[in-house]
Amino acid sequence: MNKEEYGGLVARRAARSPLLKNLLAAFLSGGAICLLGEGLRLCYLRLGAVDETAGLLTTVSLILLSALATGLGVYDTVARVAGAGTLVPVTGFANAVVSPALDTRAEGLLVGIGSKIFTVAGPVLLFAVLSGAVYGVLLEAFAWVVS
Repeated sequence: MNKEEYGGLVARRAARSPLLKNLLAAFLSGGAICLLGEGLRLCYLRLGAVDETAGLLTTVSLILLSALATGLGVYDTVARVAGAGTLVPVTGFANAVVSPALDTRAEGLLVGIGSKIFTVAGPVLLFAVLSGAVYGVLLEAFAWVVS
Protein backbone atom coordinates (compact mmCIF):
# COMPACT_ATOMS: atom_id res chain seq x y z
CA MET A 1 0.00 0.00 0.00
CA ASN A 2 1.48 3.35 -1.01
CA LYS A 3 1.04 6.74 0.63
CA GLU A 4 -1.94 7.81 -1.52
CA GLU A 5 -3.82 4.54 -0.96
CA TYR A 6 -3.25 4.77 2.77
CA GLY A 7 -4.44 8.39 2.80
CA GLY A 8 -7.59 7.39 0.94
CA LEU A 9 -8.24 4.53 3.37
CA VAL A 10 -7.88 6.84 6.36
CA ALA A 11 -10.18 9.44 4.75
CA ARG A 12 -12.87 6.81 4.10
CA ARG A 13 -12.72 5.35 7.60
CA ALA A 14 -12.37 8.56 9.60
CA ALA A 15 -15.54 9.71 11.30
CA ARG A 16 -17.00 12.87 9.84
CA SER A 17 -17.11 15.80 12.22
CA PRO A 18 -20.61 17.19 12.74
CA LEU A 19 -19.59 20.71 11.71
CA LEU A 20 -22.91 22.48 12.24
CA LYS A 21 -23.42 20.88 15.66
CA ASN A 22 -19.87 21.79 16.71
CA LEU A 23 -20.26 25.38 15.52
CA LEU A 24 -23.56 25.75 17.35
CA ALA A 25 -22.16 24.25 20.57
CA ALA A 26 -19.10 26.52 20.42
CA PHE A 27 -21.23 29.59 19.72
CA LEU A 28 -23.68 28.85 22.54
CA SER A 29 -21.07 27.89 25.14
CA GLY A 30 -18.78 30.82 24.29
CA GLY A 31 -21.78 33.11 24.41
CA ALA A 32 -22.82 31.66 27.78
CA ILE A 33 -19.36 32.34 29.21
CA CYS A 34 -19.46 35.90 27.87
CA LEU A 35 -22.97 36.33 29.26
CA LEU A 36 -21.71 35.14 32.66
CA GLY A 37 -18.90 37.69 32.41
CA GLU A 38 -21.31 40.48 31.56
CA GLY A 39 -23.57 39.43 34.46
CA LEU A 40 -20.60 39.56 36.84
CA ARG A 41 -19.60 42.98 35.50
CA LEU A 42 -23.10 44.34 36.05
CA CYS A 43 -23.12 42.92 39.59
CA TYR A 44 -19.81 44.62 40.36
CA LEU A 45 -21.14 47.89 38.94
CA ARG A 46 -24.23 47.59 41.15
CA LEU A 47 -21.98 47.05 44.16
CA GLY A 48 -20.40 50.43 43.43
CA ALA A 49 -17.30 49.58 41.42
CA VAL A 50 -16.32 52.00 38.67
CA ASP A 51 -16.37 50.62 35.11
CA GLU A 52 -12.64 49.88 34.88
CA THR A 53 -12.59 48.16 38.28
CA ALA A 54 -15.72 46.15 37.42
CA GLY A 55 -14.01 44.90 34.25
CA LEU A 56 -10.92 43.90 36.20
CA LEU A 57 -12.99 42.13 38.87
CA THR A 58 -14.93 40.32 36.14
CA THR A 59 -11.72 39.07 34.53
CA VAL A 60 -10.32 37.89 37.86
CA SER A 61 -13.63 36.20 38.71
CA LEU A 62 -13.75 34.33 35.38
CA ILE A 63 -10.15 33.18 35.85
CA LEU A 64 -10.92 32.00 39.38
CA LEU A 65 -14.10 30.19 38.31
CA SER A 66 -12.30 28.55 35.38
CA ALA A 67 -9.38 27.43 37.55
CA LEU A 68 -11.80 26.07 40.15
CA ALA A 69 -13.84 24.25 37.50
CA THR A 70 -10.62 22.76 36.08
CA GLY A 71 -9.49 21.63 39.52
CA LEU A 72 -12.84 19.98 40.20
CA GLY A 73 -12.82 18.25 36.80
CA VAL A 74 -15.91 20.11 35.62
CA TYR A 75 -14.18 22.19 32.93
CA ASP A 76 -13.05 19.15 30.91
CA THR A 77 -16.54 17.66 31.03
CA VAL A 78 -18.10 20.90 29.82
CA ALA A 79 -15.40 21.33 27.14
CA ARG A 80 -16.09 17.85 25.79
CA VAL A 81 -19.68 18.87 25.07
CA ALA A 82 -19.23 22.58 24.37
CA GLY A 83 -16.09 22.31 22.28
CA ALA A 84 -14.19 25.39 21.20
CA GLY A 85 -16.58 27.76 22.95
CA THR A 86 -14.81 27.06 26.22
CA LEU A 87 -11.65 28.53 24.71
CA VAL A 88 -12.94 32.06 25.27
CA PRO A 89 -9.57 33.69 25.95
CA VAL A 90 -9.66 34.24 29.71
CA THR A 91 -11.29 30.96 30.72
CA GLY A 92 -9.38 28.90 28.17
CA PHE A 93 -6.09 30.44 29.26
CA ALA A 94 -6.80 29.73 32.93
CA ASN A 95 -7.62 26.13 32.04
CA ALA A 96 -4.40 25.88 30.02
CA VAL A 97 -2.37 26.97 33.05
CA VAL A 98 -4.16 24.92 35.72
CA SER A 99 -4.38 21.62 33.77
CA PRO A 100 -0.60 20.98 33.54
CA ALA A 101 -0.22 22.02 37.18
CA LEU A 102 -2.76 19.38 38.21
CA ASP A 103 -1.19 16.74 35.98
CA THR A 104 2.30 17.24 37.44
CA ARG A 105 1.53 17.99 41.10
CA ALA A 106 2.70 14.51 42.17
CA GLU A 107 6.21 15.39 40.96
CA GLY A 108 6.45 18.19 43.52
CA LEU A 109 6.25 21.96 43.55
CA LEU A 110 9.52 22.74 41.79
CA VAL A 111 10.12 19.84 39.40
CA GLY A 112 6.44 19.17 38.69
CA ILE A 113 4.27 22.23 38.92
CA GLY A 114 6.99 24.87 38.68
CA SER A 115 8.59 23.52 35.54
CA LYS A 116 5.48 22.37 33.68
CA ILE A 117 2.76 24.88 34.59
CA PHE A 118 3.26 26.95 31.42
CA THR A 119 3.80 24.08 28.95
CA VAL A 120 0.53 24.89 27.19
CA ALA A 121 0.26 28.60 27.98
CA GLY A 122 3.96 29.40 27.53
CA PRO A 123 3.89 29.67 23.72
CA VAL A 124 0.83 31.91 23.95
CA LEU A 125 2.68 34.23 26.33
CA LEU A 126 5.80 34.18 24.19
CA PHE A 127 4.02 35.10 20.98
CA ALA A 128 1.86 37.70 22.75
CA VAL A 129 4.96 39.47 24.07
CA LEU A 130 6.78 39.19 20.73
CA SER A 131 3.82 40.44 18.71
CA GLY A 132 3.38 43.33 21.16
CA ALA A 133 7.03 44.26 20.77
CA VAL A 134 6.86 44.09 16.96
CA TYR A 135 3.68 46.16 16.99
CA GLY A 136 5.33 48.76 19.22
CA VAL A 137 8.39 49.01 16.96
CA LEU A 138 6.22 49.32 13.85
CA LEU A 139 4.03 51.95 15.50
CA GLU A 140 7.07 54.00 16.51
CA ALA A 141 8.62 53.64 13.05
CA PHE A 142 5.37 54.76 11.43
CA ALA A 143 5.09 57.74 13.80
CA TRP A 144 8.70 58.70 13.02
CA VAL A 145 8.13 58.51 9.25
CA VAL A 146 4.89 60.53 9.43
CA SER A 147 6.41 63.30 11.57
